[in-house]
Amino acid sequence: MSIKRHRQYKFKFYLNASHAIFINGALGSRHTHTWEISIHLLKILDEFIKFTSFESHIEALLEEYQDKFINEVEPFNIINPTLENICTYFKDRIRELVNCEGWILLLIEISETPTRSYVINLLTEESDTSLDNIDSQKMQYENYMRHCKLTANDIADNIIDNLLSDK
Repeated sequence: MSIKRHRQYKFKFYLNASHAIFINGALGSRHTHTWEISIHLLKILDEFIKFTSFESHIEALLEEYQDKFINEVEPFNIINPTLENICTYFKDRIRELVNCEGWILLLIEISETPTRSYVINLLTEESDTSLDNIDSQKMQYENYMRHCKLTANDIADNIIDNLLSDK
């Protein structure tokens, strides 16, 4: 399957926060980063793209950590907040958010400095985002959305019928 290039998008978000990591059982010094979070997405459907619909969800997620000592914020009060663990956590959360909006997360890259990044490429990891599965995901999403629209239309029709029968 070939992915249409025009359907792929890259978005960047920024998170200002401090953390300290455990090394050999000892907590290191607290220090601050401006993490740059880049995500590469594939749009599933050929419909108008409303970027703000999922951007606001991602910004709300990041707001939980903005200007905080993330060691004190879940799940990093339990998980060592290394660059790798932070990237893995945000991959899972962002993936859920964008999937609900009709997007597939292809790659996430988090940089803690301009020269140091951690990348998770979901096209190469063993997951349901492989190129072979993108068509299947698109069909599942389209079926889900058709069902949602049918359900919403059925409910609307039912309400209208009830209002008319009350007259």
